[in-house]
Amino acid sequence: MNSEALSNLVVQGMQERKAQDITILDLSEVKNAVADYFVICSATSDTQADSISESIEKFVYKEANEKPWMTEGKNNKEWILIDFANVVAHVFKNDKREHYNLESLWGDAKIIEVESV
Repeated sequence: MNSEALSNLVVQGMQERKAQDITILDLSEVKNAVADYFVICSATSDTQADSISESIEKFVYKEANEKPWMTEGKNNKEWILIDFANVVAHVFKNDKREHYNLESLWGDAKIIEVESV
């Protein structure tokens, strides 16, 4: 499965649990980028962050038979990272997303705002 299709599956997994402010950073044209796509969303609580991360993993596995290469942050639920190698999902609590502001760190990336469902 190509990276763009995988990033769309990640978005669908986020939408299943009502993630907020979903943004895709297309890093495919950025020199030395660590992945082709970052998919970022916000959660309002620890419970929602956990639920979104589980939904992403289940949805991607069900639709593409892909498991994450690595996950981080599931214990503190402030910033959960799910790494599918070429696509990395970031589930942030609202305040942490503002603090780290990945969209500005990757200013060369094409930013795609996903409309709420």
